Amino acid sequence: MTMPKASCGGLPCSSAYGHAAVGWARAWSRVSLLTPHAQYASSTSTKPPAALPPKPAAQPMSTQTTKHITWTWPGLMPDMRAAYLQLQEETGTCRINQTYSPEAVRQAAFGTRGATLATAGRVATVVLQLTGFAARLAWDRARGLTDGDSVVSLRAVQLRRLLTRLGPTFVKAGQVLANRPDIVRQDYMNELCLLQDAVLPFPNDQAMRMIEEALGRPMGMVFSFISEDPIAAASLGQVYKAVLRETGEEVAIKVQRPGVEPTVLRDLFFFRIIGGLLTRWSLQRLGCNAELIVDEFAEKLLEELDYVQEARNIEDFYRNFQGDPLVKIPWVRKDLSSRQVLVMEWIEGVRCSDVLALQASGIDLERFIRIGVISGMRQLLEFGLFHGDPHPGNIFALHDGRIAYVDFGNVAELSQRNKEVLIDAVVHAVNQDYSGMAEDFIKLGFLAENTDVSPIVPALERIWADSMGKSMADFNFRTVTTKFNELVYQYPIRVPERYALVIRSLLTQEGVCLSIDPNFQFLAVAYPYIARRLLTDPDPSLRSRLIQVLFQGGKFRWDRLQNLVTLAQSGTGAVAADLTTTVSDGLRVVLLDPKLRAQMILALTEDDRLHVKEVQELLRLVQPQLDIPQALQSTARELPSLVRQMALSWSRQVLASP
Repeated sequence: MTMPKASCGGLPCSSAYGHAAVGWARAWSRVSLLTPHAQYASSTSTKPPAALPPKPAAQPMSTQTTKHITWTWPGLMPDMRAAYLQLQEETGTCRINQTYSPEAVRQAAFGTRGATLATAGRVATVVLQLTGFAARLAWDRARGLTDGDSVVSLRAVQLRRLLTRLGPTFVKAGQVLANRPDIVRQDYMNELCLLQDAVLPFPNDQAMRMIEEALGRPMGMVFSFISEDPIAAASLGQVYKAVLRETGEEVAIKVQRPGVEPTVLRDLFFFRIIGGLLTRWSLQRLGCNAELIVDEFAEKLLEELDYVQEARNIEDFYRNFQGDPLVKIPWVRKDLSSRQVLVMEWIEGVRCSDVLALQASGIDLERFIRIGVISGMRQLLEFGLFHGDPHPGNIFALHDGRIAYVDFGNVAELSQRNKEVLIDAVVHAVNQDYSGMAEDFIKLGFLAENTDVSPIVPALERIWADSMGKSMADFNFRTVTTKFNELVYQYPIRVPERYALVIRSLLTQEGVCLSIDPNFQFLAVAYPYIARRLLTDPDPSLRSRLIQVLFQGGKFRWDRLQNLVTLAQSGTGAVAADLTTTVSDGLRVVLLDPKLRAQMILALTEDDRLHVKEVQELLRLVQPQLDIPQALQSTARELPSLVRQMALSWSRQVLASP
């Protein structure tokens, strides 16, 4: 696995958007936009559920000092960097390519007289428009109309249009809030999901000048052709199609919208003002630092504006999937790129947003969907580096059946520990271990440490039972997420930003799959991959987790092994065929791992009896989807190597014994 940036402590160097724009969103908690558990924090008459007390306040922030700030703003902390230093400390990161700092935001806002005037004008415009919307919400509350369907629907549409008018920073913030049930009500979330950042293109002559500035020479020396007009345009930039003169290869040229970065920095300064005003309140009431929340959002947004960083992301994805015959990652020409211009391979295929074209393409769509799901699982659980915005427009079906990804500005990372806990959560869910699922919530940061999870366990059981329906075929992420939103709506659960992006990624992928095939079963493809990783991954931590899954209270859980096998064979076609390889690999792991081998022997002889019945039941389950001769043949081919490795392991143990 490769990472786009250096990291410390095994944790990701950057997070994807964060608890976006929470500062000003929290300020509306009194006027019905936010969820009840956000509202009770500002009310003296309403308390959270007795069994789930408010989260404790965060630890005091770092007192490390920075350069003296000669200007002040009411509510803004004198040491602007304190919250940012806390962010770095809490995430355990040390980033080499750092594009954001509170000082940089301040300098951009007040570095010159012109910048100061522009910032003052921008802040005045934003405050005026947000105040107008907040006044409408307050008027609704005064008339007792905060829960009226027609009124709420109208206000949600007005909010979406307002964020669109305010520009890319607020559009990005709204898109993040659309995946934050711990902050925003479900009806507002649904409307914010419709936010788009498509806008009219900026003039072509400006784009051409920027391209030549990045190249340092006339465009004609590099490109034999470039489209007269952009192929696509968005709030942050637009894309042209071109042909390299040297090789004849087609490329996409992504050009950043002129002046977008200064506007974003002014908006981030405004966000930080609100964060500074709300920090003390948020620490006392919510247990989180509002300035730190803004810093998380700002880091990722500025990374998306840095095309040099996006080029690094592309290179990392390219290396991760190198040699994979089913996934196409475009190459990138860093020598022709800059912070505002990106030159990468042109992908010729069918966008997944064009379902009719996909159906008419002759591509095996069932196979294509499986490829997409497994590549998404690999990004999350194997590489820990995943595409944060896999919407249909960013995914292509190539004519040879491969899947191709584009637009790598929004990329996020998961640490090894995060990946392991996610696997734990999936296994606990499948085994209906609801207490374990609740404990995973603490490990994942959804709940504060030492929280009494007993009230949540029955709620999780209801959510899972309702979402599963009669079988695994009835499961889909949209259903379970909707019901989870109801749980978040009732209890003070906070969705950490990295998992908000994971949820968004999974929901988007499932949505793409269902738009192509309404009968597609996402988990029927995803779970065999997870089961295979548990059974075969050589990582000692995952091997240890397999033992933890199969053993509880010192006893072997045959039912859990049967669950693994049953769900692993619940796929169809190529997925079900993987079971033969999984069994072969599983046998190899048992033979080579002394601890696991000893555990299996104890399991077979537990309670002073041979568990023949359980073994027979297991064989009955696997027989329909297992090619026994092929499994034995595969094991026999590796027998000399296995014997050698077992002998070496035995000799090391003998030499190590006293």
